Amino acid sequence: MSDIRVRRVYEAPADDDGTRVLADRLWPRGLSKDAARVDEWPKALTPSTELRRWYHGQSGDTYAEFRRRYEAELDAPDAAAAVDGLRELARTGRLTLLTASKDPERSHAAILADRLVTRRRRG
Repeated sequence: MSDIRVRRVYEAPADDDGTRVLADRLWPRGLSKDAARVDEWPKALTPSTELRRWYHGQSGDTYAEFRRRYEAELDAPDAAAAVDGLRELARTGRLTLLTASKDPERSHAAILADRLVTRRRRG
């Protein structure tokens, strides 16, 4: 089984992070590339600009709908190929998905981590 975890990109890098993957479409504000120590930045795996704007513009608990929409985006050919690439990378050691989200466990990075672990792919 793959060792995948989700962390805030603003936390100091840890020696046991393994491969550090930025899962956000936009570079985190106020963080230098040296401080972030990001190894990969696969933008094909990030939520689309439209989905991100929709989610942040909603009020109330819309996480379930966001999850459904993001998972549909992950089924697109480019994203699915990028998911497969991260799965292969995860076979070589720990993979740490990084996000600027204030709640990483209820973010797109957590959804992506679930997709990587369950190997689920719609189609």
